[in-house]
Amino acid sequence: MNQHARTTRRTRPGARSLAAAIAASLLALTGCGGSAIGNEEAVNDDGSVDLEKVTLVVGDQKGGSQALLRAAGELDDVPYEIQWKEFTSGPPLLEALDAGSLHVGGVGNTPPLFAAAANGNFQAIQAATYGGTGDAIVVPQDSDITSVKDLKGKSVAVTQGSSANYNLLAQLDEAGVGYQDIEVQNLQPADALAAFDAGHVDAWAIWEPFTSQAEQEAGARVITTGEDVVNGYVFQVASDEALDDPAATAALKDYVARIARAQKWSATHRKAWARVWSEETGLPYRNTLAATRKRKIELVPITKEVIESEQQMADTFVDNELLPEQFDVAPFFTDRFNRFTTGAPAEGASSGNASSEGAEG
Repeated sequence: MNQHARTTRRTRPGARSLAAAIAASLLALTGCGGSAIGNEEAVNDDGSVDLEKVTLVVGDQKGGSQALLRAAGELDDVPYEIQWKEFTSGPPLLEALDAGSLHVGGVGNTPPLFAAAANGNFQAIQAATYGGTGDAIVVPQDSDITSVKDLKGKSVAVTQGSSANYNLLAQLDEAGVGYQDIEVQNLQPADALAAFDAGHVDAWAIWEPFTSQAEQEAGARVITTGEDVVNGYVFQVASDEALDDPAATAALKDYVARIARAQKWSATHRKAWARVWSEETGLPYRNTLAATRKRKIELVPITKEVIESEQQMADTFVDNELLPEQFDVAPFFTDRFNRFTTGAPAEGASSGNASSEGAEG
């Protein structure tokens, strides 16, 4: 456990209890008990790491990191073992990470904020943005809802603590509708699709590839997207325990570099990526191809600008009483891995000073 990180973060009991309430039932479904740390034999007497003896435990979502890496050919020569564990969305993945069951996992822009509000044991170590076009609010084709303002008094399905949750909140704010003015149905994507298709909810806030699935398979109509509203960030987040473990950290340097290369590859090989994405998710190829066309990937280093954007999101959740008190998101981000993912140095490196989390050796 990263003792320094824990002692420099304020304890927020109210936020912790809220996040625990959101994720407790989901954690029971993960089946991911036990520690993910156990690579002691990979560290040689001189401090070097034998990657062939390392096992990296990675949290994933269907059609996520594993599928992307495989499609890009980045799983062909991995020098360490990767043990994959699948989750329905970012919030339960981060709960398992906080429990010590994972080393690293990929999530959207909002789950880290809910985990940070609960004083979680993690840091975001790699970032990219897909833009906001794939984040959408959809309604049935024959619905009389034509704008976000029309959602007042309506039932809306959303996965609480997900990127869709923030998009919904931001869209309501822009339309002058209070979050308390809608009836929120906290549902995971599969359950939300079933509820939407059966007419049990009036609208659904979702992300890709589910947006395209809803449009093409459930006859959904998009009333708004997150373009120019949300930052579209996706992150690889690592546990404090993994970042304190030299063997896991050595593997993480390689892993996030592979993720970054695969993300760049997906931007120029949309059809090839859509085919693999389809195979992994079971969604029709036309769904995943439509999704890839809406997601314009761009690698970004973790910088002050990224952190400030996430801080603004966290403050918005607090202002709307979806998180109980103000907190600083900065301790949950590190630029230590920037040079492995974008070639950018850690902030302060040019002046000879280490970044706030220490320079990477």
